[in-house]
Amino acid sequence: MNVQEALQSILEKQIGKNNIKNITVSVQSADRKIDYCGAAGSADPDTGEIMKSDTPYFIASVSKMYTAAIILGLYQEHLIELDSPASAYIPHSLIDGIHVYRGTDYSTQITVRQLLNQTSGLADFETEKFPDGTCLMDELTAGNDRCVSTEEAVNMVRKLAPHFPPGTPGKAYYSNTNYRLLGSLIEAVSGKSMAENYQERICGPLGLTDTYLFDWTRPHERKPAVLFIKDKPANVPKYLSSNVSDGGLVSTAAENLIFLRAFFEGRLFDRSLVEKAQTWNRIFFPMKYGWGLMYFKLPRIMTIIPLPALVGHSGSTGSFAFFCPEQSIYLAGTLNQVGSPQAPFMLMMKLLRAARKRSMDNKKASLTVK
Repeated sequence: MNVQEALQSILEKQIGKNNIKNITVSVQSADRKIDYCGAAGSADPDTGEIMKSDTPYFIASVSKMYTAAIILGLYQEHLIELDSPASAYIPHSLIDGIHVYRGTDYSTQITVRQLLNQTSGLADFETEKFPDGTCLMDELTAGNDRCVSTEEAVNMVRKLAPHFPPGTPGKAYYSNTNYRLLGSLIEAVSGKSMAENYQERICGPLGLTDTYLFDWTRPHERKPAVLFIKDKPANVPKYLSSNVSDGGLVSTAAENLIFLRAFFEGRLFDRSLVEKAQTWNRIFFPMKYGWGLMYFKLPRIMTIIPLPALVGHSGSTGSFAFFCPEQSIYLAGTLNQVGSPQAPFMLMMKLLRAARKRSMDNKKASLTVK
């Protein structure tokens, strides 16, 4: 069994596990000796359309890497400063009163860098419970789809308690609010919409033709695969359309991998910023966060076989885009399942083990021939 067959076998075995209905994955080594893109399952259970390697899907919070790339581009062009207050660029109607911690208002002190690396301390409008006990995520998963504009999102945040003063040493908290505000900053500084920024700064230069910002009012000719919450389709097009800078992009596994490589290879901004972006703060076990990047590594005590570190981003939809420095391998794809947040990481480890085994087998075969 060659590496292509081994990787495809792994994908096909995922279908039916943990309510996974469809999957697509792209795996590529830095030297391109491994270059695989595959899929399995059904893209649409109603029509019976099969999942293909070029079927688009919601990349969810992997979109944050794209937003971070635009921010770093603006920084490199001297249009913003990372340590300047975000209030210098964002309308005060969005900033005022969003961070009042123990009686002190830090709202106008939050810097661009703190939004970028999740150290602002801002509450998350999507996952936290409001004083009346309700939660937006619970509302959405119950099938109550609606748009949530950035203005509404920050109004929600004003009802929630922040977690710590901005920039508190050793503190970080993952909040979608940070990237909503970065989207507003990008639009204010550039004078263009996020859709235009994605196209002009990322998709156009990289030749990405199937990557786009989802808009439920304007259906795209390349419809994304059906997303699932456990065993039911997740019908939240309005909400996904409002996540313009924190999770609203659609892409394919191959194009997401092209972006991933471009990010780490310095083709979207100066490569020196890639190293700086990997300044880590712990957000939740076992994850750390940098500048639009996650760092994932399980401690040796938790694994029988040592597992390599991964750098990139995951999404709540089962999406992922990570680089494995130890093996020089890039991985991108989705399980299209909201109900299994650990599944993408388990899958990536299986893919990396298979890729390593085949590479070692090839080396042994080469030595034997010589």
